[in-house]
Amino acid sequence: MEDTTQYTNGSEDSNNPVDSSHTDQLTKERDEYLDGWQRSRAELVNYKKDEAKRLDDMMKLANGALIRDLIMVIDNFELAIMAMEKQGSVEKGIYLIKAQLEDILKQYGLEKMPITVGEQFDPTKHEAVASIESELSPDSVVEEVERGYYLHGKLIRPSRVKVAR
Repeated sequence: MEDTTQYTNGSEDSNNPVDSSHTDQLTKERDEYLDGWQRSRAELVNYKKDEAKRLDDMMKLANGALIRDLIMVIDNFELAIMAMEKQGSVEKGIYLIKAQLEDILKQYGLEKMPITVGEQFDPTKHEAVASIESELSPDSVVEEVERGYYLHGKLIRPSRVKVAR
């Protein structure tokens, strides 16, 4: 006996109610997943915007605290200038104001980079501004021109140094 059943790819039986309801169900699921994905993506975009704004606001507040503390230093400079106008000498006051400013910045995580004359030049923490003749070994630090600083352990400004030839 010969099997005469023909198989179709489904396009010929598109009027079949079982196939039509299955297709409708799959289309509905696809649309639900697409809608969910689009909502999640929009939520992520909004979250990123909110986080960026929150971070910006935090930075403004942190800077505000630093500025408030530095205002005291400005006040002391003004007092030193007034004293200079009256007495003519403010050397001690200037040193005290410098110490006050350094203390405030240290509270906010600023650290001076220690430099030793004769230490080997390190391009990761030094910036060579000049190469001079010296009795020190070549590529060693002869003089610090400008101090380097770390903020919370991260280099924010390298020390500018003169290096031996």
